[in-house]
This record gives sequence, C-alpha cells and structure tokens, in this order.
Amino acid sequence: MGLNNLGKIFMPKNKVFYDLFENVAVTVNLMGQQIKKLVFESDRDKRAPIVSQLEDLEHRNDELTHQIFTELGRNFITPFDREDVHALAMSLDDVADCIYASAKKIHFYNVNPNETGIQKMAELIETGTQEIQIAVNGLRDMKHLRKMTDALIRINSIENQADDVYDLSIEKLFQIEEDIKTLIKKREVYSVMEKVADKMEDAANTVESIIIKYS
Repeated sequence: MGLNNLGKIFMPKNKVFYDLFENVAVTVNLMGQQIKKLVFESDRDKRAPIVSQLEDLEHRNDELTHQIFTELGRNFITPFDREDVHALAMSLDDVADCIYASAKKIHFYNVNPNETGIQKMAELIETGTQEIQIAVNGLRDMKHLRKMTDALIRINSIENQADDVYDLSIEKLFQIEEDIKTLIKKREVYSVMEKVADKMEDAANTVESIIIKYS
C-alpha cells in the first residue's frame, strides 16, 4: 500500500480543513465580484461602501486563515501535507490582500477606474476567483479531477491575459497621460491588480501539487 493511500485511511473524519478552505474560497470569490463592481461604478461616493465591503471580506478571510493555522497546530494528521495546507492558506490570503489593496489604491488615490484596462483586469480577477472556488471545492473528495484541472488551466490562462492587459495598458498610459501624478497612481493600480493574477496562479499551482500527490 502506498503512503498516499495509507494517509487517506488515517484522514481525520472531521473535515474542518475542507470547510475552512471552502469558506475562504467563497470569500475570495465575493471579493472578486466586488472589485469588478467597484471599477464599473463611476460615482466615487458610491464606490466608498464597496471598498468598505471589501475590507470586511478581507478581515473575514484573515480570521479564516488564522483558524486554518490554529487547526494546523492542533491536528497531528491533516487531509494533505502540512506544507501544502500552509501554502494554500497563504496563497489564498495573498489573493484577498491584493484585491483589497487594489480597491484601496483606487479609492485613496481617487483614481477614476472607468477605463478599459482597469475594467478588463477586474473582469479577469472575478473570473479567476470563480475558478479558484471550483478548484478548492474539489479538494474535499477529489472526484471531479477534470473539472478541477480545467479550472487550474483557466487560472493560468487568466494570469497570462492579465500580463498582456498590464503591458498594453501601461504602454497606452505613458502615451496619453500627461499628468505625472495621475500616471503614477494609475500605474500603481495596474501593478497591484496584475499581482492579484500572480497570486491566483500561485494558489492554482498549490492545488495542482495536492492533486498530483493525492489523486
């Protein structure tokens, strides 16, 4: 009997880690929806409560991540490798942090987000968080590997698309933006939104590692 199969026999009946990770994935997906809503809102005053909602969701994610680490210290046996539990929790937390950072920069810099590049980045982020939820939900029983791997492939594609949007948007920004302060602010927004895509890919890579070890 292989070590992986042996590990499955002793897998704890309390699937607390799956519950926590699925709640994190829901929270991250909600944040993806909210960042898209934010950039399609032209009224700054109406954007403020959306930023506040994103802050609440980011705090919720922090609490869930803390619970994961608490359970990691409490449980000798985990559903998959401890380093993978830690890596997945950290990568998902990074996604949430960067989404909230994007919203904060848009709001505090008073950047008008109603331009094609920023909106396209937000759409990619929203789609990526949906795919993350699909992939993370599949970890519980590993019965839908094709669905999970398709989601991971789409996340990798989203990261590549985000790179392209970033490059083209920054090039256009330097061509048309005459105010240096506005240029710097918008470049900061694009940079942190592109970082969200990088962090989503990190999370996808961690899920892929778990699939390879335990499927």
